Amino acid sequence: MSERPTGTRTHRLRVVQVITETADAHSLVLRPSPESADRFTYRPGQFLTLKLPGADGKPAARCYSLASSPHTGEPLKITVKRVAGGHGSNWVCDRLAAGDEVEALPPAGTFTPGSLDRDLLLAAGGSGITPVLSIAKSALAGGGGRVVLLYANRDESSVIFRDELRELAAKHPDRLLVVHWLESLQGLPRADRLAAALAPYADREAFVCGPEPLMDAVEQALRAVGAPGHRIHRERFFSLSGDVFDVPAQAPATENATEEGTQNALEAGGTPADGVGTAEVELDGETHTLAWPRATPLLDALLTAGVDAPYSCREGACSACTCRVVAGDVKMLRNEVLDDEDLAEGYVLACQALPLTDRVAITYS
Repeated sequence: MSERPTGTRTHRLRVVQVITETADAHSLVLRPSPESADRFTYRPGQFLTLKLPGADGKPAARCYSLASSPHTGEPLKITVKRVAGGHGSNWVCDRLAAGDEVEALPPAGTFTPGSLDRDLLLAAGGSGITPVLSIAKSALAGGGGRVVLLYANRDESSVIFRDELRELAAKHPDRLLVVHWLESLQGLPRADRLAAALAPYADREAFVCGPEPLMDAVEQALRAVGAPGHRIHRERFFSLSGDVFDVPAQAPATENATEEGTQNALEAGGTPADGVGTAEVELDGETHTLAWPRATPLLDALLTAGVDAPYSCREGACSACTCRVVAGDVKMLRNEVLDDEDLAEGYVLACQALPLTDRVAITYS
């Protein structure tokens, strides 16, 4: 079983460089300490959750997607765009400089392709280009598929990564097509106007990130030209209201003792209705068996048992803790990211899942 430091999962990252991308967007090049380096391996499209000082003096959590690629050898890089009245984004852009340190959770998120060898359709608006660029660079460097990227912005001055996109297109002319949509020239990217541009790529897996109206328009356009819903993946921006960094104190019992305690509770007649059930969780090639109290979300039960389960928001607003029920039944307290197709396939959010049956089997694979 992986050990977890009591009370926190954050690691310190040094700011190596600050890059001004546009007038209101900065990129931070980050370096973990040698002892934390293995915790910051990541998949294209994932994000970091930074621990920032909040306006009320308490820690504030903000999630920023990685614009770097794990397949190019480049260092970690996140990009932060100022939001009017946004405490976190303005603090990062105004206060952090090269040489500073910032705390962060390990990379998380499921907005990532299953294969880099498939042809991909990517669509982004504004700072939504960040995870999309990571996917594009990874596909070009680590896969064999072709990539089409539709990128919408207000005008030319608001195009983030303009030079990097130009260089990528010049380096991979047969595999990368970048289509810029500027509202100042082409108007709003409505679904009816996007359909014709996206129709030739409707059979591709699509990854969409940006403002909600743009993502809605892209999804509507793709569905209108026959794209199946399960091939359309959306990444949402969100702000977290609670402190996601503190974790329950690890139970002193060993894994075997936890299993023994669970079995004793069940033999004594315990059921979820009486307050305790059993979770069998497959994660990273290991199976953990632990007591799962009825009123405790699965994620908290795992963390308490010392299992290094992935998570980020703990509010049901991201997909970092997504897992799948393979036996038994659960209910979720809150869900803002999984759609009906996900639910039908058994996917749940560990941070919101409560047991409804005596035993529940879960997999993170």
